[in-house]
Amino acid sequence: MAEPKTTATTASAAEFLDSVADPVRRADAIAACALIAEVTGAAPVMWGAAIVGFGAYHYRYATGREGDWPAVGLSPRKAALVLYLTGFDPAFLARLGPHKIGKSCLYLKRLDHVDQAVLREMVASAFRATDGKTITS
Repeated sequence: MAEPKTTATTASAAEFLDSVADPVRRADAIAACALIAEVTGAAPVMWGAAIVGFGAYHYRYATGREGDWPAVGLSPRKAALVLYLTGFDPAFLARLGPHKIGKSCLYLKRLDHVDQAVLREMVASAFRATDGKTITS
C-alpha cells in the first residue's frame, strides 16, 4: 500500500504563509493561523507543501489504508482560504457567515466576513474531536 503523500515536515509554516502571493489571502492565512494556534494551544506544522496543521490524528479505513492528518489545518488556496475541520457540529454553519463546505473542508473567501466567535467554536470542537485520536471508518 502506498504511503500518504501529505505528511508533517520540518518546513517553516511562517515562511510558507509569508510567501502567499495575494496580500489579502496572505493576511487571512496569517490571521487564521494565529486564531487556530490560540484556540488549540498547538504549534503550526507544515504538512506537505501547502497545509499548515495543528495537532494530529490517525485514520484507519476499512480498506486497510491508514495514516496521520492534522487535527485542524489550513491552506491558503487561490480561490479561498481552506480550513480542514473534522468532527465539528454542523449547527455552527448556520451562524458562521458566507462559506462553502466539502467533506472536511471549509472554504472561506474572506476571514473578516465570518463570525470569528463561531469560527473559534468550530476550531475548538474539531480539535477536541480529533487530536490524538484514531478515527476509523
